Amino acid sequence: MQPTLFPAANSQCRARHPATVGLVLGLLASLPLAAQADVSVTRGATDIPDGEAINAQDITVANDKLAFALAVESRPPWGVPRGTLVDLAAVKDGEIDLDRVAFADFIPNNWSAWPNDGRKVEVVEKSPERAVIRVSRNFGEVMVTTTYTLEAGSDRVHLETVLDNQGEAPLKDIRSGFTLWPDTGYLFGVPGLGDAKETEASAALTDRVVAYDQDWAFALHAPYFDRINYQGKDMYLEHSLKAGESRSFEGWLQVVPEGDLAPVVANEIERKNLASGEIHGQLRNGSGQAPHNGLVVIEKNGVPYAWTLADEGTFSMRLPVGEYQAYATAEGFANSKPVTLNITDGSERKLTFDGIQGPGTLSLDIRSETGDMPRDARLTILKGQQPLVEFLGKQTFFTELDPAGHAELKLAPGEYRLGVNAGAGFTAREETLDVSLETGEEIDKTVEIERLVEPNDTHWYGADLHHHANVLEGTTPPDVVVRAQLATDLDLTFISDHDSTANHDTFRKLSAERGVPFIPSIEISPSWGHMNPFPIEMNGELKVDPGTADVQDIIADVRRLGAEVIPLNHPYNAYGYLQNLGDGKVPGGFTPHFDLLELNAEVDNAPTLKAAQRLWDQGARVYFTAGTDTHDAWNDLTGRIRMMGHVPGELTPRTFARALKDGHGYATQGPLLFPENHMFGDSLRLIEDAKGEWTVNTTAVNGLKEARLIGQGGKVLASQSLDGTDATLTFEIPGDAEGWVALEVDDADGDTAWTNPLWLKRVSKADYLGEKTQS
Repeated sequence: MQPTLFPAANSQCRARHPATVGLVLGLLASLPLAAQADVSVTRGATDIPDGEAINAQDITVANDKLAFALAVESRPPWGVPRGTLVDLAAVKDGEIDLDRVAFADFIPNNWSAWPNDGRKVEVVEKSPERAVIRVSRNFGEVMVTTTYTLEAGSDRVHLETVLDNQGEAPLKDIRSGFTLWPDTGYLFGVPGLGDAKETEASAALTDRVVAYDQDWAFALHAPYFDRINYQGKDMYLEHSLKAGESRSFEGWLQVVPEGDLAPVVANEIERKNLASGEIHGQLRNGSGQAPHNGLVVIEKNGVPYAWTLADEGTFSMRLPVGEYQAYATAEGFANSKPVTLNITDGSERKLTFDGIQGPGTLSLDIRSETGDMPRDARLTILKGQQPLVEFLGKQTFFTELDPAGHAELKLAPGEYRLGVNAGAGFTAREETLDVSLETGEEIDKTVEIERLVEPNDTHWYGADLHHHANVLEGTTPPDVVVRAQLATDLDLTFISDHDSTANHDTFRKLSAERGVPFIPSIEISPSWGHMNPFPIEMNGELKVDPGTADVQDIIADVRRLGAEVIPLNHPYNAYGYLQNLGDGKVPGGFTPHFDLLELNAEVDNAPTLKAAQRLWDQGARVYFTAGTDTHDAWNDLTGRIRMMGHVPGELTPRTFARALKDGHGYATQGPLLFPENHMFGDSLRLIEDAKGEWTVNTTAVNGLKEARLIGQGGKVLASQSLDGTDATLTFEIPGDAEGWVALEVDDADGDTAWTNPLWLKRVSKADYLGEKTQS
C-alpha cells in the first residue's frame, strides 16, 4: 500500500451519550468480527462502539482479543496531531466492546505544544497473522515515528517509537514516553508510587499502569520509564537528544476483558522471563456463599501490587518470586485478615478465605444548624475501610439532588469517621461523624451544619470556573458534578469539557431543578494554550479546529459563540498560552483579546500572579478567574479554589461574567472578602502625593493569619498579622503609590484570597476640588 499523506481535517470530537452508545451496540450486536483469531485492518469509520475515529481514512486493527483505531483524519483530543490511537476496546465472544480511552499516544516532551506540519501513515504489513502500522509525525525538527504491531491471538499491541532529531539544535532534558488516558473507569497507578501526580520512578515495584473497571482492564507496560505524570497516565523517560541523534522506546498496550490484573502480572512474568509461583483458592461470606464481586488483593512491600477476581468464589494467579501479603474482599464487604505469601520458583499455594463480612447501611441527613433546611454535602471516609479497587465502592459520596441533603451509604462493617463538607473552609467548618456498622445493620444519622458567613447577603457569589464531567478523560457524570458543586456551597454551576458542549442540556436541566444558574462553557484545547470562554450559547459548536487553527481564528470563533469573557487557563503550564507564547510556539503569536487569567488549583500560580501584576503595571485591565480543573469529583475536591463575583442585581450567567470582566471579584481558597468603600476593579481618585484609605472586611472560618497590601511591581506596601475568624482591614495607601493596589489574605491553613486591583488615579488638587464641586 502506498504511504498516505494527510491534510488537516475538521471532524468533531464526540462525547459519550448513553442512548447513542446503546443504539450502536444494538446495531453491532448481530455483526460478527471479521475474523476470529486472524488480524484485520480496515479503513473508514471504526466499528468500535463509541469510537472517535469516524473519518473514511481512519484505520481500525483488530483480532479476537482487542481492537484499536488510529485517527488518520479524525481530530484527536487536546490539539494532538492526527495519527493518534484514539480508540481501544476488548473483543468479547467475537463482539467488539466499547471504546474506553480518550487516546493512547507517544508524547515527545510532556504536554508541551506540539509544532507539526506533516505526517505519514503506512500499512507496513497486513496479513491474517499480523498487522503493522507505521505513523510518522514531526515535533518541530524531530521526527516521531511509532510502529503499532498486533499479532493473531495476542492480547497486546506492541509499540515502538523512534525519536530522530533532524535539526541542528539539541533537545535538552525532555520527557518522552507512551501515555494511556482512559475516558471512563478508574486508574491503578504504578505499584510503589502511590497517588503521586508526578514523581520519579525509583520506588516503582514494576513498570506498568492500569486503567480498569469491573468488565475491562487496559495496561500500559513501559520498561524504559524513569518518571510518571498524571498518576502514571504518562510514562516518561527524561533524556536529551543531540542533533542527528535517535532514541527508541518500546512498550505494550494490553487489553483484558474483565477487571482482573492476573493476566497483566502474567504478561510481566513472561516479558521479563521471571521465576514465578502460583496461588489459588476460594473465598466465602459468613453464609458460606461466594460474595458478589469478590477478589483477592496482593500487596508487596506494604503497598498494593495487583488483584485477581474470584469468579464464583474461585481464584488463581501467578506471581513473581518474592514476599507478598494477600487479603480477600468484595463489594461492601470487610477485608479479610491478610495472609503472608512466600512465592518461590514453581511453588503452589492454596488459600481459603472464609466468613468475610457483608455491608451495613448508613442513612444520612445533612441539615442546617436549626434543622429546618437540607444542606448539600460531600461525605468522605476519613477513617475506616476504603476500597482499593474502586468498582467495589468509593471513599467519597455526595448527598442526592432529590431529596436534598440525603445520602444512603452501603459500607463494609467496621468503625468509621466521616468528614462532612457543606461549604467547609469557606462558609462553614468541616464536621465529622463517628459511626460503627455491623453486617446487615441500618443506622440513621443527622448531621447539623452551622453556616458561619452569608456572602449572598451582600451580593457575593462563587463559582468553580474550570470543571469537567465525563467527556474525554473526565470521569464524573453530570449529576455528580452538580452535586459536587452544590456540596461545596457554590452559587452557580459550571461545566467546561474539552472541545465539547455535549453536557450542556443535562447541566441546565439539573441546575434548573435546584434553582441554580448554570454557566455553559467549553475548554478549547489547542496544545499551545487552553481557554474557557463563558457563557457561550447552549450546545454551541466550534467551526475551527483547535489542533490546527491559529489563536486569532479561535478567538473570533469563541466570540461568535457569544462568550462574554475569554479566560486563559493555567497560562504558564506546558499547555498554557503565555508559556508557549514566550517559547514562540503559538500559531498566530500574540493576541490582546483575552479578558481573564486563571488561578488554577492544579498548578503553581506564582507566574500567573506575576504576569497579572505586570499587566496591571501597564494599565491593562485583565483580571482573575479561578477553577479547580477537576476531572474526577470523587478524588479531587471541587471548589477548593473559586472565583467570587459581586452582582448587585439579578444573578445570571452573563451578569456574573460581566462582574468578573469589570474586575468586581477575587479568587479564593478560603478567606471571604467584603470591601466597604472601594470595590475591586474600580478606580480611586487621589490628589498627587496624598494618602488614601481602603477598608475591606474579611472572614475565614478556619481562622485568619495575615493580610498584605500589594502595589506596582508586586511590592508589599503594608501587611497586618491577624487572628480570629473576622477582621476589618483598613490599609493606608501610601502617597507615592501609583497605578493600583490589591490585597492578599491568608487564613490559618495557608489558604489565600487574591483580589483584583483597585486602580489609583492621581490628579492635581485643583482638578480634584473641581470634580468635587461639580459632583
